Amino acid sequence: MTVRPAVPADLPSLVALEAACFAAEAWSESQVREELTGGRTVLALDTESALAGYASVSVVAEDAELLRIAVDPGQRRAGFGRSLLDAALDAAQHRGAARMLLEVDAENVAAIGLYESRGFATLARRRGYYRGRDALVMERLLP
Repeated sequence: MTVRPAVPADLPSLVALEAACFAAEAWSESQVREELTGGRTVLALDTESALAGYASVSVVAEDAELLRIAVDPGQRRAGFGRSLLDAALDAAQHRGAARMLLEVDAENVAAIGLYESRGFATLARRRGYYRGRDALVMERLLP
C-alpha cells in the first residue's frame, strides 16, 4: 500500500471511487477534476492492483478541512482509511494548518470511530445537512 499525491491520470479511478462510495451524493467528474487542479492536496492510496482510496484536503491559513475521504467498499476494514487520514493530517500540518475540520454523517458510526481514534472531537451538529440526515462537525488540533 502506498499513499501518494494524486495526479490527473488518476481522474477516471477517482471518479469511479466517488460513484462506488457516495452513490447519489458522489461528486461529478468536473468536481473531482477541480479537486485535482484547484490547489487542494489530493492523496491517492494504491494497492498492488488498483487505486483503493483517496482523500482531499483544503488548507486556508491555519485551518485545514478534510473535504473527502473514500475507500473502495471492497477494500474497507483493512486500515486504508486510517492511512489516508494520517497522510491528510501530515499534509495539512506541512502546509501550515493548526487544526483540521471535517463534516461526517452523524449515522456513519465507522467513520466517526476512525476520526475519534485519531483525536477528532465533535464541535457541533448540523441538522438535516445530508439530505435530511444530521452531520457532525469535528475538529482536531495539529501539533
